[in-house]
Amino acid sequence: MVTAKIAPSLLSGDFSRLAEECERMARLGADYLHMDVMDGHFVPNLTLGAPIIKSLRPHTKAFLDCHLMVSRPEQWVDDFAAAGADLFCFHHEATADAAALIARIHAAGMKAGMAIKPATPVDVVYEFAPALDQVLIMTVEPGFGGQAFMPECMAKVSALRARFPDLDIQVDGGLAPDNIEVAARAGANVIVAGSSIFNAPSPAAVIELFRKAVTDAQPVA
Repeated sequence: MVTAKIAPSLLSGDFSRLAEECERMARLGADYLHMDVMDGHFVPNLTLGAPIIKSLRPHTKAFLDCHLMVSRPEQWVDDFAAAGADLFCFHHEATADAAALIARIHAAGMKAGMAIKPATPVDVVYEFAPALDQVLIMTVEPGFGGQAFMPECMAKVSALRARFPDLDIQVDGGLAPDNIEVAARAGANVIVAGSSIFNAPSPAAVIELFRKAVTDAQPVA
């Protein structure tokens, strides 16, 4: 049985106070801190990189879940390991040798995750899943926050959960109180959310709502 892990996306935080935002989210109950790394090439946006992860690491003990929306993710493994990333999640679409990349991530001391875009079929993940610590099913097109959740992606979550009942399955994009139950019932247990947490009157209440939805959706032992 998997456990709920709630991962606020710092892309929606105040970048002028990023260390404080990390600590605030951890204090309010976040399990992971989700770091959206974009290179302006794989996706049409440019965000933070390894130097920012390195600058944040001394200020938080939280689990840093780094989602690399970049071309050639191989070139960044060592930098993110040195910076203190806990999980390095690359896109299947961005590498020609996923097995080698997973092995390299593990050798560098990080957990390995694989992400797929909404148009990518889930079966590309199956051969790699036994070696992965997490699979990320994107529920929006990667690149920008604030997009609408794509419920059609839940079929991929369900298919993945049926094959790998103990795998951490993450969803990212448009997750909010009005759709979290759909994602949880499909089998997602690692929930990334940006604006729905950071813009809420009570971020802690939203984090707890997400956690309860995932926990309630778990099969009875």
